[in-house]
Amino acid sequence: MSSKIFTVKYVDFTLRLGYLPYFMSIPDSQSSVTVARITALRAELARHDVLYYLQANPEITDFQYDQLRRELNTLLGGLPGAVAAGGETPGDDRAEGFAKVQHRAPMLSLDNVYHPGEFAAFITRLQKLLPPGEPLDFVVEPKIDGLAVSLTYEHGRLTRAVTRGNGAVGDDITRNVGTIASLPSALEGDAPERIEIRGEIYMTNAEFLRINAEREAAGLPLYANPRNLAAGTVKLLNPAETAVRKLEIVLYGFGFCEPADAFASLSAFHAALVRWKLPAVEFFKKASGADAARDAIEQLDRLRRDFTYPTDGAVVKLDSLPAQALAGATSKFPHWAIAYKFAPEQAGTRLRAITLQVGRTGAITPVAELEPVELAGTTVSRATLHNADEIARKDIREGDFVVVEKAGEIIPQVVRVVAEKRDAGIAPFDFAARLTELGLDAVRPEGEVVWRLKTPTREQQIRRLAHFASKQCLDIENFGQAVAGALVEAGLANRPCDLYGVSKNQLLGLDKFADKSADNLLSALEASKRRELWRLIHALGIPNVGMQTAKDLARHFKVLDALAAAGYGDFRRRLVGKKGQELKDEESIVNGVGVVVAQSIITWFSDPEHRDLVEKLRTAGLNFSGEGMGSAAGALAGKTFVLTGTLSALGREEAREKIEAAGGRVSGSVSAKTDYVVAGEEAGSKLTKAVELGVPVLDEAGLLALLAGEGEGKGERREEAERRKPVQTELF
Repeated sequence: MSSKIFTVKYVDFTLRLGYLPYFMSIPDSQSSVTVARITALRAELARHDVLYYLQANPEITDFQYDQLRRELNTLLGGLPGAVAAGGETPGDDRAEGFAKVQHRAPMLSLDNVYHPGEFAAFITRLQKLLPPGEPLDFVVEPKIDGLAVSLTYEHGRLTRAVTRGNGAVGDDITRNVGTIASLPSALEGDAPERIEIRGEIYMTNAEFLRINAEREAAGLPLYANPRNLAAGTVKLLNPAETAVRKLEIVLYGFGFCEPADAFASLSAFHAALVRWKLPAVEFFKKASGADAARDAIEQLDRLRRDFTYPTDGAVVKLDSLPAQALAGATSKFPHWAIAYKFAPEQAGTRLRAITLQVGRTGAITPVAELEPVELAGTTVSRATLHNADEIARKDIREGDFVVVEKAGEIIPQVVRVVAEKRDAGIAPFDFAARLTELGLDAVRPEGEVVWRLKTPTREQQIRRLAHFASKQCLDIENFGQAVAGALVEAGLANRPCDLYGVSKNQLLGLDKFADKSADNLLSALEASKRRELWRLIHALGIPNVGMQTAKDLARHFKVLDALAAAGYGDFRRRLVGKKGQELKDEESIVNGVGVVVAQSIITWFSDPEHRDLVEKLRTAGLNFSGEGMGSAAGALAGKTFVLTGTLSALGREEAREKIEAAGGRVSGSVSAKTDYVVAGEEAGSKLTKAVELGVPVLDEAGLLALLAGEGEGKGERREEAERRKPVQTELF
């Protein structure tokens, strides 16, 4: 029998994620449909891996992903010539801008099961791997839906935090992890000489909803679920921005440990976590035998909705570490543990209509308007549809009967259409035609999945004006949503630059404007022309550029024209190896500016409409220089400060303003590069870390003395910091 050889090629990111090109010898009698399906599945899984691990923006649920993976493995298993390693591939969360660190012990993933029959099969396989009569003593704990992390503690002190990466090498996120208030930098009591403690970084449901509420009010797209937001936050290059979003961490396991015999079981290790005052899982149950483990899984399923963090299953592990060693592991999964995934709660309902929402930046987001249905304890009447591609991929049509579930148990989303319930005559949804029908002049930029307006709507214009005038931007007093709405409605101001052409008589013609209020607003507009450069940069509304990034940009470029003319090489540079060879990794030239931020800035200033706006603001007389950001010769020039605790005399915001006016910079996290920590009442982990790193600590009196140019002052605690400075050790 003759055979055919098929070569499957993959794009670069599939190789990066561990997909290897392979050859399959397939008899002529094999259906070519099978080969085509394998090829399609590999490409689809590779794309979903990029979305999940690198972009923190998955399009499908874990369950849907696992079904695709199982289908691929089944097809490969049925082909005699298929390479066995072709089915399972490791994920990879490594990103540019972070140092790469090798784990001393690999960080493996967990295989998933979804129903009792699969769990029973896991027990059977496990029994075959262990000696006859070996007791099956398990521990059961929640499967937290977060970002896996490994913390290295040496001599009881935190020295490194690394993401899972590809299981062998991860990203160094020590600075960002330092912003997590609940994580102590030192262990209390006894501790091994060196240990890698594993856990998950997550975001509470409450914090996730708070951030999304702020974004909705600002007309920005909502985040899909807490896991995606937590993963994206951890990979922000500016720790100050990370600190604003309150991340949490929970710890449950360990990898490398020295001495190796420090623990005999996971339950003994969990007791140590509690003893060390580390944040451990709140549900940790020992279970003797498979039946007890199943009971614990059911108990956890009942309790998990009251947890502060998102959970999507139960993790069942052998308690005994020697038994784990006997069971062994594959290159990706341990044989001694399994994740029992809880099926997400779903409900069926009718999709009444698809509406389009326009955000402040002009992004258009489709929303499903549903017949109200009970789901996970709440009434759901709307669900996200993500974008036009997602609607087309799932073939979602108005009038369809659809299945809805809560993604990450928070945001409702349409999972699929029940095709057999589709009424005859329902036409496919035409996104472009609906835009035309609504009179929305929008385009889809090349390489993006989002449609954006060419010109802003009335609501968008109002939001832009309000943002421009807000306290964290140009701080125009007496200007809010109502004033912005009145100016737009009267046709007096469609863009921020129009504000500076409004006359007193025009203001008096508006409702609720009297002589004094008109004068006050005109005075506030005149005062805004002299604001610091960073305020103008922030006010422009460049996507992904927040207040701290705007300050960093103003400090680096010094004039707006230099920022507007900057290319990618002005923000990021390639690293060079020891022998001069160029490395793949990059580093930021401007503090806190990563790949995404750099591209956003370049794209924004390349838009002709935005360039016209800048020129009109120049003509209006706004400050385009770095004056007001603090003189290079100021008392605190070049110094980095961290504020912690309650500052009773100055307050945190006033202290920040004074530091920046004197040429200093305020960061959100403590590192070896921090010059001073200013500690008020009830200072927390940042003060502890400062003392450990030997960073000088000031109280308010010490800060005021520095600002006055009088040296470090009486409030400075350098001697204590130096006395308690820990011995520095090399990680490897």
